Amino acid sequence: MNISQLETLITISKTMSFRKAGELLNLTQPAVSAQIKSLEDEFNTVLVDRNQPVTLTDRGQVFLEHAERMLDIVDELKQKLSDLDETPQGRIVLGTTTSIAIQILPRVLSYFQDQFPLIKTSIQSLPSAQIYTQVENGLVDIGIGYLTERNPNLSTSVLYYDTFELVVSPSHPLAKKKHAAVDVLRSTPLILLSPDTVGRRFTEAVFKKYNIEPNVVMELSSSEEVKRMVEIDLGAAIISKQSVAQELRQGTLRMIPLSELEVSHPVGVIYKSSRYLNSAMHQFLSDLKGMPETQFISSE
Repeated sequence: MNISQLETLITISKTMSFRKAGELLNLTQPAVSAQIKSLEDEFNTVLVDRNQPVTLTDRGQVFLEHAERMLDIVDELKQKLSDLDETPQGRIVLGTTTSIAIQILPRVLSYFQDQFPLIKTSIQSLPSAQIYTQVENGLVDIGIGYLTERNPNLSTSVLYYDTFELVVSPSHPLAKKKHAAVDVLRSTPLILLSPDTVGRRFTEAVFKKYNIEPNVVMELSSSEEVKRMVEIDLGAAIISKQSVAQELRQGTLRMIPLSELEVSHPVGVIYKSSRYLNSAMHQFLSDLKGMPETQFISSE
């Protein structure tokens, strides 16, 4: 058995075709057939049902699971050997919310890419509730989000603190107020984030604490969508202060302080405790943790 045979079986499981697998692997169809036959002979079993479309047998499915784990081990070995070179290199998959991706990451990544051009980063935009799960399942290397839970399998580090604030358009009746009482949330039409966000969960906790039945006129999945709706005065919103910093500077939104909302929420990095940190991840985490909080927070 060799690595090429395992890769061939995995590719067949995805393409359901010897011909398509050969095209992807740059092999002839007879070569693909020979590799699978060799595996079947070695393990004295049938791994592939050759009827169209091609599928794996029950034993082939069991074999596939182990083949994928073996290739993961090989990839990790290659990365560890590559890391013997002192130049940080590799690929990092970041998982974060749309708001953080737009507001925070451009400043961080522009510096990082200038310093370490051999490190490539890709970003997955995720709801807050999914970041922990994606990191724990290994689908994301490093998460950046609100630190909302303790998980023994994950390590976290605070980067900065955020708050959620009431914002309105300049033409809104509340726009000229320097401060408001929590009771304004009873009658003010509100545009809220979806239930799977940290901001929404915090807002719901405030409603419950003060026995408020909110007038929710709209629910949206991202802070960017919420901001646009508030700017055209379709309602007020409770939203991350960091995410509206630019709009507050430009005057397209106004923030109305409510003392009941003044709770600090830590934002930081999330990564799997037991995971091997390749040189790229190690360098990225080191740089992030070493940055001052002012690097992340926009001044109003």
